Amino acid sequence: MSYTVAVRALCEFTARAGDLDLRFTPAPSALEGMAGHALVQSRRGPHYEAEISLSGCHEDLVVRGRADGFDAQAGQLEEIKTYRGQIEGVRPHHRALHWAQARIYGHLLCQARGLERLKLALVYFNVGTQEESLLVEEQTAQALDAFFTLQCQRFLAWARGEAGHRGARDAALRALRFPMERFRAGQRALAVAVYRSACAPQGGQCLMAQAPTGIGKTLGTVFPLLKAMPDQGLDKLFFLTAKGTGHGLALQALATIGRQLDGQAPAGRLRVLDVLARDKACEHPDKACHGESCPLARGFFDRLPAARAAAVELAGPWDPPTLRSLALAHGICPYYLAQELVRWSDVVVADYHYFYDGAAMLHALTQAQQWKVAVLVDEAHNLVERARRMYTAELSPFSLAGARGQATGAVQKALERLQRSWNALNREQAGDYRACDQVPAPVLGAVQRAVGAIADAHADRPMLPGDPVLDFYREALQFMALAEQFGGHALFDVQRLPARAGSRRAPPSQLCIRNVVPAPHLVARHAAAHATVLFSGTLGPAHFYRDMLGLPGDTRWMEAESPFQAEQLSVQVAGHISTRWRDRERSLQPIADLVAAQYARQPGNYLCFFSSFDYLQRVAECLQRSHPELPLWQQTPAMDEAGRSAFLERFTDQGQGLGFAVLGGAFSEGVDLPGRRLIGAFVATLGLPQVNPVNEQMKQAMDRHFGADKGYDYAYLYPGLRKVVQAAGRVIRSEQDRGVVYLIDDRFRRAEVRALLPGWWQLGAAR
Repeated sequence: MSYTVAVRALCEFTARAGDLDLRFTPAPSALEGMAGHALVQSRRGPHYEAEISLSGCHEDLVVRGRADGFDAQAGQLEEIKTYRGQIEGVRPHHRALHWAQARIYGHLLCQARGLERLKLALVYFNVGTQEESLLVEEQTAQALDAFFTLQCQRFLAWARGEAGHRGARDAALRALRFPMERFRAGQRALAVAVYRSACAPQGGQCLMAQAPTGIGKTLGTVFPLLKAMPDQGLDKLFFLTAKGTGHGLALQALATIGRQLDGQAPAGRLRVLDVLARDKACEHPDKACHGESCPLARGFFDRLPAARAAAVELAGPWDPPTLRSLALAHGICPYYLAQELVRWSDVVVADYHYFYDGAAMLHALTQAQQWKVAVLVDEAHNLVERARRMYTAELSPFSLAGARGQATGAVQKALERLQRSWNALNREQAGDYRACDQVPAPVLGAVQRAVGAIADAHADRPMLPGDPVLDFYREALQFMALAEQFGGHALFDVQRLPARAGSRRAPPSQLCIRNVVPAPHLVARHAAAHATVLFSGTLGPAHFYRDMLGLPGDTRWMEAESPFQAEQLSVQVAGHISTRWRDRERSLQPIADLVAAQYARQPGNYLCFFSSFDYLQRVAECLQRSHPELPLWQQTPAMDEAGRSAFLERFTDQGQGLGFAVLGGAFSEGVDLPGRRLIGAFVATLGLPQVNPVNEQMKQAMDRHFGADKGYDYAYLYPGLRKVVQAAGRVIRSEQDRGVVYLIDDRFRRAEVRALLPGWWQLGAAR
């Protein structure tokens, strides 16, 4: 069996050494890097060859790559790298990697052309000054061959082990049987649809699957994709979640499958990596990520091979506690060890942003390593709002003020000019909010000049975390990147902030490039995956999510059969009550009486959902005045993780009481309270987003983008009803559960609203 590896991947595995160093220095963008390569190549003479494809073998390893350039007359092979600032700012571990790449390419060229000697040059091109710095060494073909052989031998031992793991894994997955005694209702149809999507003849196949809670969506999607891995040649499965609770469910399903695989063939066990957020994994949050500050960054790449070798011998999943113990035993950073182990994992469980964000690690590695991956998007209805946030950029006046206070010289002058442009924009503003269909040229130009000034000033002087200039620079970079991609899918808006008490100055404003439709940013992400499955209990209407998420036109849709019967859930519409803003005061006592009457008929645990904390508080006070005997506890705006746990702990099998919560918050989805822990819910709202200037502008943008008849539905109705169904879904969690849901608002009687509620519900009128 032969193995193929790219030159860069080979060198990243064998040649990196020294410290992990993540001190921030402004680096060239991808476009600047490509332009720099092209400019250097254009400066060479007629004997210069650019972009030379090369390959060579060592035993059963094939190494491939493309050298930047070769001057046959001078006998010089060049490896071109772009940078900013002083050449001394190129980190030692980066330079070691660059020399390794040059030497590998040198060997491949000597072998291809029968050369006995060769000059190797690292050409460092400064994108700011457009000057070149050359580091040259001369090597014999014999020495380059020895270097190549050493790197290949280091890699081959690992590659053969990986190939053995891959073969054992695929054999075990072919023999894998569904780990439960039987499929639940709807679960088999879901699994079949997922498997067929993975086995579609063309890559990039997407499936939208709406499947109710209780059928085992996680296992019903993970199992068929794992079964498809061997025959489809899939390298990895990415399980992406919006919240930490999704990680737990995914790991439980994978553990169930893993136990069966361990029993069949321990050598074929799955390598499951759970990626923890950096702020939760960091051992030394008070230190910077470089060897002079953090002991776990010092010598990171020297100790990484031993830690990596130990990781593949572990029997269990690569979860945060396991990786922390392993990393600390080898004296390296747990978070960046997990980043490295992505390359050697079979399944990665991570947050959405690791694949869908503009600088997403999993997407970048998939492209660079040319992996064939399947992507599972858990609770995919959340991806719309999450992706909007990923592709929204704000410029804060306070961030600019902090940077101005810290900056000196050219940077300070550039920031002052930006402040003047910003002030001019404020003077043009008549009200508190204004939206535009483009970013004003004077402001954008001032931002670009400020970014350039900071980049030039700090190119050879790293900025440390907490530096106000660095904080503003990152904001401005994101702002500029989205300005370059600006179109009908976004808004530029200016929003005045509250004036400071006693201040005579005009209140400051916040500038925002606000994403409305994430689709244009996500198209390439979908195309990068061999198969993508988006699943949720509320993923309708299909056209809304297809449009908003940029899914391909041939995306398939399926709705799994519900395992629940209408008799299990009594859905009552309190159509005599309006929860509209103008009717709030009149609604308080009727809602309190409705809740009290249901509780009197059937004491137990209930969740009551409201559109805001203010509304929640007012109904709670009314209920406590008129029915003081009822036990009641409330979600609060600043509730931390301990408070959320205490809130849920009140819902016991023997307990009785009313939990008041905000719709769309921590308790309206991802909460599992089966049996007597929750017997009913009240939803006192349609969940529609607040009518305000921002949402109205988003509605108008979607009218323009999708058609004048869709803006209201896309901006208000569909997102609102999705939250209602998610909240109501907390009541029935298994085929044995029984419960009641009250939908409180007269608009629930409308046909267009009822059409968006689950088909198995049978609606009645509340007593």
